[in-house]
Formats: sequence, C-alpha cells, structure tokens
Amino acid sequence: MTRSIYEQALGEEFKKLHPRIQERFGFSSKDQIASIGQGVMDRIWFNKWAALPLALGASRHIMFPQGGSGIPFTIENYAYRDGFGRETVTWIRKFQFKRSIRHFDATMIYSADRKGIVDYLGNKQHLAVDLDITAASNGGIRIRSGDQRFYEGLLQFTWPAQLTGTADVTEWYDDEREKFRISVNVSSPVLGTVFHYEGSFDAELIPMRHIPLDAKPLREEARE
Repeated sequence: MTRSIYEQALGEEFKKLHPRIQERFGFSSKDQIASIGQGVMDRIWFNKWAALPLALGASRHIMFPQGGSGIPFTIENYAYRDGFGRETVTWIRKFQFKRSIRHFDATMIYSADRKGIVDYLGNKQHLAVDLDITAASNGGIRIRSGDQRFYEGLLQFTWPAQLTGTADVTEWYDDEREKFRISVNVSSPVLGTVFHYEGSFDAELIPMRHIPLDAKPLREEARE
C-alpha cells in the first residue's frame, strides 16, 4: 500500500495531526483523489529590497513582488507518480490580485536517499529544497526549509546559506471557524523577512482519475 509522502516523513507523528489535516495530507496517487481549496489571504507582504529576485522568481512561479490584503486564493494538491516513478504531490497556489493572477507552485517528493521530503520550487524543478516536517502543537503541520540545490542542465550547486531564504510554513485547522488556516514566512539572513502571507481557506477531496496537464511542472528533474 502506498502511503502519502507526509506519512512517510512524519511516521508515527502523523497521528498527532488534526483529523482534517490528516485528511488533507494523507492521500497518495493510489487514492485517485485531489484536494482543491479556495479562500482569502488576509495579508500578503514582500520586502521591497527583495523585489528584483522575487520578480525573477515570479517568471518560474516562485513567489512574487506584490502585496495586499483580502486577496482571493486557490490551492490545488494532486498526488501522482512522476516520470521517474516517484510519489509526487503538487502545490498549485494562485493569488487573484485586481490586475493579475500570481502563482507560487511546487512539487514535493519523498526521497529515500535523503530520508525526507524534497520540494522542487517553481514550474521547472530547477530548485530543490530539503524540508523538515513536524506536527505542530495545535494539530497542524509545520514545514521548514533546509538546504537548497540549483539544477540547470549540467550545472548544479548548493546555495550558500547566507544567500538563501528560509521558509517557515504552518497549516492547521480552525475548529471554531471550520476553515484551514495557513501562515507562510520566508526570511533571509541579510534582509530579514522577504515574503509573508497568511489567511484561511476551505478544501475538499474530490475524485481525480487523471491529473490536469497544466498542474504538472514543465520539466522534471531526476537529481534530488
């Protein structure tokens, strides 16, 4: 039986998650379902000193130099086996600003070699990030980024820690509001907070026999 990549990463700690969080993070490609959500980000903020690198990242669906409040938001999580046979989960996030739709996309796999989840940021899998995943005290799931590796053609290297941003993500279920809530903070040793958003959303599991083609990355990277 194929377990979700988050169950593999958390082991027995997965049982500490709120039942709705277990539901959202507990399905695999064998289940043929997807988690589709929509809601509102109460606040999106970016550091103006980081506008240029954020703009470069936006071209590959990695964050963006735009902020605001009350921003409509959708999230799509599909589980499938990629071209290398790896259990994969998509994170297709769209933020609906007045004059544009911004994307923040990723695909995550469980790496047996690294004994944890590797997050490929963007739509071309050129940036691979190790993730540390734990159960939060409120029954949510906490995800913190670690080493980051760049892959482009024959080029590959690990980014120096002082040149990278560290992401700290917590998603939990609010029983009073009956909504999922999320807080994302990306910080830099040099600039402090670089990018931040927080808000809430509803999500449901729906049958999904085939993954939409536009939900998959434009290319897949074998190197983890």
